[in-house]
Amino acid sequence: MRDIVLKTEMPDIGVPRRGKVRDIYDLGEHLLLVVTDRVSAFDVVLPNGIPGKGTVLTAISVFWFKMMEDIVKNHIVATDVKDFPQKLQKYKDTLEGRSLLVKKAKVVPVECIVRGYLSGSGWKSYQKDGTVCGIKLPAGMSESSKIEQPIFTPSTKADAGHDINISFDEVREIIGDDTAAKLKTLTLKVYGRARDYAEKKGIIIADTKMEFGIYNNEITLIDELLTPDSSRFWGIKDYAPGRSQDSFDKQIVRDYLLTLDWDQTPPGPELPEDIVKKTSERYQGILRILTN
Repeated sequence: MRDIVLKTEMPDIGVPRRGKVRDIYDLGEHLLLVVTDRVSAFDVVLPNGIPGKGTVLTAISVFWFKMMEDIVKNHIVATDVKDFPQKLQKYKDTLEGRSLLVKKAKVVPVECIVRGYLSGSGWKSYQKDGTVCGIKLPAGMSESSKIEQPIFTPSTKADAGHDINISFDEVREIIGDDTAAKLKTLTLKVYGRARDYAEKKGIIIADTKMEFGIYNNEITLIDELLTPDSSRFWGIKDYAPGRSQDSFDKQIVRDYLLTLDWDQTPPGPELPEDIVKKTSERYQGILRILTN
């Protein structure tokens, strides 16, 4: 495996906008998305990353983007560095397998979340009043219960800190009735296809988050798609409602951090080698299962 990449430095390309995981370079007509091996938990980027994480997230996103092309367009222009602008070729070793050349879409300021199972913040909300984002669910459900008809539960798109769950009516106020309706339909369609495919591979997609943009006046999928960072993947053979589930993501990291005397504010603690190794194996594992 190649060296771990925590951040990219390409001085002649420009200063990137650094998210929790991605370094984004503005190339004029297009953007360059570089998926690093950084890992965050509780909205804090930790000092050491997860080897191979960036290449896994990139490969899984590209796999799903291609599968969904007949449902909705995506932002990908090129996935192979040899097809990138000439000025990027000298950075091939850093960029290969973890970067995408993408269209510069206008980001829709709403996180499009779909839930097929009751977990996370959805489960917390249900426990309070039997609803998730204002949607009433049947009484008597337990943690990790299947939601027979998956629900669209959007949130605000926060630049920093936590996103906030909002109702569909609030989405309509933010982006208009027509766009809101289209995003809801597309999100549920993409999830439905992915869910059916994953189940054949022995995987439950409990929930996932998607992002959309507008490019040439058309709704376009952007950012990442159905990755372990944006979704909850559970193994069907170990699934049992009534408790939290073991998942193919960074839950190992979160569980470890919860054993520490850490107040979940920066700087984050360094992860021990065994936690890093186990987490890397989880990411690699879901890539193998989903994409062969």
